[in-house]
Amino acid sequence: MTLTLSPSAATRFFFTVLATLFTLASSPLAASPTDDAQEAAQALARDQEKAGYIFRAEAWTGDLSKEIGKAVKMQLFKGNEYCIGVAVPRKAGIHISGSVLDFKGEPVGEIQPVLDGWGFLLFFKPKKTGVYVVTVHQTEKGKLKDTACAIITGYK
Repeated sequence: MTLTLSPSAATRFFFTVLATLFTLASSPLAASPTDDAQEAAQALARDQEKAGYIFRAEAWTGDLSKEIGKAVKMQLFKGNEYCIGVAVPRKAGIHISGSVLDFKGEPVGEIQPVLDGWGFLLFFKPKKTGVYVVTVHQTEKGKLKDTACAIITGYK
């Protein structure tokens, strides 16, 4: 006995199989740590957009070593208020901290850490236009391991 499908049933079956294959082929199996860090930083930014901050489309991404932190230079302008989101992958178990340093290497601004330790926001309104440095390092509160880090900058 052979099973024959009507033309409409065969068409539905064909498109169901095609849709299933397309879904499986286009879904990533696992995001990279860099993608996870960038997604976490963007999540921090989305919360601050309601407060009027405009975030740049691109984020700085790089490696964050367990032994030594990172220092990233940024041009900041007098008159703007800045919100800088810094994050590592949320599920990595890593806790980070950091600050904005002025021309003299002194910390300026205010830090608002994420409760789980995977990120923080830095708020700062420079008194002078110039190059400032955003620092980030791992703390002893979480796992210490090499990971990806992302920094996203907003202003208003």
